[in-house]
Amino acid sequence: MKKNKIGHYIANIIITVAGVLMLFPILWMFLATFKTNEEIFGSLKLLPNSFDFSGYIEGWKGTAGITYSTYFINTFLIVIPVVIFTVASCSLVAYGFARFKFPGKKPLFMLLISTLMLPNAVIMIPRYALFNSFGWVNTYMPFYAPAVLGTYPFFVFMLVQFMRGLPKELDESAYIDGCGSFQAFVQILIPLMKPALFSAGLFQFIWTYNDYLNPLLYINSAKKYTISLALKLSIDAESVIPWNKVMAMAFVSNIPLIILFFSAQKYFVEGIATQGLKG
Repeated sequence: MKKNKIGHYIANIIITVAGVLMLFPILWMFLATFKTNEEIFGSLKLLPNSFDFSGYIEGWKGTAGITYSTYFINTFLIVIPVVIFTVASCSLVAYGFARFKFPGKKPLFMLLISTLMLPNAVIMIPRYALFNSFGWVNTYMPFYAPAVLGTYPFFVFMLVQFMRGLPKELDESAYIDGCGSFQAFVQILIPLMKPALFSAGLFQFIWTYNDYLNPLLYINSAKKYTISLALKLSIDAESVIPWNKVMAMAFVSNIPLIILFFSAQKYFVEGIATQGLKG
C-alpha cells in the first residue's frame, strides 16, 4: 500500500510539472502583453515592470480602421457553419458505410481513406481554379461547400469506427417499431454518437479557427479577414512592431479555444477512447 501511495504521489508530481511546463508559453505570452519591446527582448524577467493594459486597448483597434470585433465575427462566420456542416455530412456518410451494403462499398471506402495521403500542395491549385470558376473567391463558400459535401475523410473514418461498435440490433429494433433508416439514424444512433460527434466538432473547430493558408488563398478583402490573417496583418502594417499588442491579440484569440476545450473535455476524451457502448 505504501509503495502504491508513493507511486501515486510521484505520478501526480510528474503530471503537475509537465502541466506547468506545457502552460508556461501561454503564461509568458499573457505577461508579455503588459511589457514594452525593451522588456520583452532586453530582460529575462517573467513579470513586467507594470501592468499596462494599453496593448489590449490599442491592439483591439486593429489596422486600417478594422477592429478585432470584425475579425472575430468573420472567423465565427466561417468556423460555426463549417463545424455544423462537417459533423452533419460526415456522420451521414459514415452511417452509409457502417450500416449499409451496396455495390462497390469497399473500393469506395478505400478510395475515401486514400485521399488522406494526398498532400495539400497537390490539390491546392486545382481546388483554387475550381472555386475561382464558380466565382467563390473572396467569399466563404470555399469553406462551406467542402463541409456540406463531407469531404473530410478523417472524420468519416473516425465516425465509421465508432458506429461499428454500436450494436446493429438497435437499428433492427427501431425498424420493427416502424422507423425508417433516417429516423433510426437520428433518433437512435445520433444520441449514442455524442462523444464521437463532439470530438469531430472540436477537431474541426480548432483546425478551421487556426487555419491560415486557406483564408490567405481565398479571401483578398481585409474586411473579410479572419483572426489568423489579422494577426499577420498587424505585424506587416508597422515598421516597428509593438509586440505587446500582437501578444495581447494572440492571447485573446486563444481564449475561445481554451474555453471550448475544457468545456467539452469529457466528450472529447470519450470520443477518442471509446469505440462503442459501455457495458
